Amino acid sequence: MPRIDNRYERARIIGARALQVAYGAPVLIDTEQTEPILIAAEEYDAGVLPFTVRRGEQA
Repeated sequence: MPRIDNRYERARIIGARALQVAYGAPVLIDTEQTEPILIAAEEYDAGVLPFTVRRGEQA
């Protein structure tokens, strides 16, 4: 089942991953990109990021 994140979740995941890459975390895909935000976006699109989104219960 494909992952469905809204735009805020997507932005938060990519931002968090870009920060990790900027601080030296290993890149999870082969890419030509050098900017951490672009690397993170490619990783997100490839579906290799190990992030999960926990949504609260709705009242």
